[in-house]
Amino acid sequence: MDAFFYVIPVQIMAVALFGAYLVVRRWHRTRSAWRSGLTAEARCLRVYATAHGGGDTRVYTSLRHVYEFRTREGRVVRFEEEGGPGTTLEGDIVTVHYADGPDVVATARPGRGGHGCAACAVIAMAGVVVLVCAVFMVALTAMS
Repeated sequence: MDAFFYVIPVQIMAVALFGAYLVVRRWHRTRSAWRSGLTAEARCLRVYATAHGGGDTRVYTSLRHVYEFRTREGRVVRFEEEGGPGTTLEGDIVTVHYADGPDVVATARPGRGGHGCAACAVIAMAGVVVLVCAVFMVALTAMS
């Protein structure tokens, strides 16, 4: 039965660390697109909204855009991005920043640095979760 009180905190720590990893990876990929210096003109192919929640919970809506552009080498790249501006409509031409490579990473959002702050906040929160779980396990070991 004591193993149960060790397995659950370890799983919670694993989920928190994996979530932090995903946020940092996304931030790093987007940052590499901004810092590469490569830009292209892209056409917005589609705009749609997705809704989350409902029932007894609040409904959250996020706007998604699908863009297509051509790299310097002539390769056509299509990507989807969440959280773009509501003023960008289908058929609009926007400037995208991209990082070349086997998997082209692109973004149409300007680099303002806010994603770095969000990544730091997620890392801090994951650190707090891991610390609380570790203290819980140490306290449980001391009581045994």
